Amino acid sequence: MSTADRGDSSSPGPLTPNPGSLAALEPGRVEYARALELQRRLVDLRLRDEIPDTLVLLEHPPVLTLGRNRGPENLLVSEEELRRRGVSVHKVERGGDITFHGPGQLVGYPVFRLKSGLVGVRRFVELVQQALIDALTGLGVRTEARPGHIGVWVENRKIASLGIAVRHGVTFHGFALNVSTDLSCFRLINPCGMSADVMTSVTEENGEGDWDTACRLVVESFEKRFGLRRQAYLPRSLTSLTNRPSS
Repeated sequence: MSTADRGDSSSPGPLTPNPGSLAALEPGRVEYARALELQRRLVDLRLRDEIPDTLVLLEHPPVLTLGRNRGPENLLVSEEELRRRGVSVHKVERGGDITFHGPGQLVGYPVFRLKSGLVGVRRFVELVQQALIDALTGLGVRTEARPGHIGVWVENRKIASLGIAVRHGVTFHGFALNVSTDLSCFRLINPCGMSADVMTSVTEENGEGDWDTACRLVVESFEKRFGLRRQAYLPRSLTSLTNRPSS
């Protein structure tokens, strides 16, 4: 995954000086189409200021998503082979090329209101990257942002991908952090136009691959980097979306 706009790799400060509210949803394993519908509903609610900035953390059944900059040459198997493997395919509006989502991968969808203009987009991407770096440090994996490359890296190996879309100043889509992902699944594609060999995971790097720990650290890192505080009680407009739907 990627995004069209990027800032430098220096560690950014909080986006807002005063703590705001963060709603965190963890609905479990969710089919991609259902999660996409959820994101669009959240964007509408955020645009109307009916909910605070919201971070959705979930897992998908095997799926390939193709961003705006997709190249057909980066899908390496036939549609018939994908059906045989039970892998669905979705064309989406985020930036970037093609990527894989599946079990063991922590996917995050931040539905946040941006500051105005391009600078807001760049800073948002920087802050998401830094939040993931913070969380991965807690999981025992030393990572970094690489100039010229979106995502989070362990030297020359990519452990987290990032691709966003923005609608009227509200973000959706987001990041994919490989916790205990089966990395062989990336061989179906050239992920983000690169060789599948570049992909790695927390467990591959001998970090702590506990799912609940990873979710907790990601939420805490988003609180820190965006200057937000997790909201203990969700607004009524979110309560109907907080059940744990499974695929």
